[in-house]
Amino acid sequence: MRYSPLRHLPSLVWKRRPIQLTFFVTRRCNARCPFCFYLNDTDGAEPRAEEFSLEEVRQTAPSLGRLLWLAFSGGEPYLRRDLVELSRVFYAENRPAIMLYSTNGLLPELVADRTERILAHCRNSTVVVKVSLDGIGEEHDRLRATPGSFERAVRTYHLLARLLNRYPNFELGVNTVLLRGNQDRLDALIEFVRTLPGLRAHTISLVRGDPRDAWCKEVDPAAYRRAAARLEAGLTGGSDPLYRFAGARLKAAQDILQRRLIHDTLTEHKRQIPCYAGRLNLVLNESGELFACEMLSSSLGNLREHGYDARRVLDGVRARAILGGIAEGRCHCTHECYFITNILFNPRLYPALACEYLRLGRAQPGGMAASLLPR
Repeated sequence: MRYSPLRHLPSLVWKRRPIQLTFFVTRRCNARCPFCFYLNDTDGAEPRAEEFSLEEVRQTAPSLGRLLWLAFSGGEPYLRRDLVELSRVFYAENRPAIMLYSTNGLLPELVADRTERILAHCRNSTVVVKVSLDGIGEEHDRLRATPGSFERAVRTYHLLARLLNRYPNFELGVNTVLLRGNQDRLDALIEFVRTLPGLRAHTISLVRGDPRDAWCKEVDPAAYRRAAARLEAGLTGGSDPLYRFAGARLKAAQDILQRRLIHDTLTEHKRQIPCYAGRLNLVLNESGELFACEMLSSSLGNLREHGYDARRVLDGVRARAILGGIAEGRCHCTHECYFITNILFNPRLYPALACEYLRLGRAQPGGMAASLLPR
């Protein structure tokens, strides 16, 4: 039986412990994307400190409790040789309903092999893999400053697609970073992605943080608006809806509301809704530092200095001060993963969510693109 997200309903009221963990398992990466916020102060070839080991994860996991969402990131997470073993530790101890893996797809056979090993073991979790595609052909290679990356990413996708019929807990998708370099050519990419076999989701991540090349962040909000509308037109309507899983209509409604709020954050440069960073969401980096959000540079504390107990870190004076600042609205960002939690665990947004849900039900094929434009 799959681990149910409904186990986390009490967090609607009691937002006292994180249920979403993003684990940056390594700083190492085999791409050189100029828009990467995580590697902006290193060449990405070597980690800055010794990576948090498998044994250290074993000691830490019990203090995290049950998780709704566990995301593996980096760097390129599949460069961790023990990624499968790390996944098994979290699966056994924290029973995440969703396990998400992002990949640049540069190592097709390795990604497919390790994903299948994770799927075979973690059968009660929904395992999601997102392959990065930011353009078609040479454009993707240029944007990521990595020759041959498009061909390898597409091959990775096709190898992963072969696993869909064998593992019912597997969801395969594509993520695109929207930045100045591709903002005017996303229509063709969206259409290309829709031709990929077994696609369950195509998400857009707005470039964020402080990338190596600040030029990448010069995004036209109208371009984001157009891309959001194009994606939303294919969510659940028509003869070939993108989302086909249980609860697809609710997820589509959340996506619409999320993109509207991100668009407003981008244009108004201020927070639109309360943020639960540090309360429901937590980030662990490759050297054991805990953060409320990957966009914040202030560490809550290092697990190695707190007996590998996340609760001790969160109860510390430094953590309470940082979380207090977040609650007071001293920061804002467009981090998509956090918007998901901030929407779904905020009952005050349920009327707006219900409105989008009902509107999706009334939408007719061919007429969805206009009706789903962000207001």
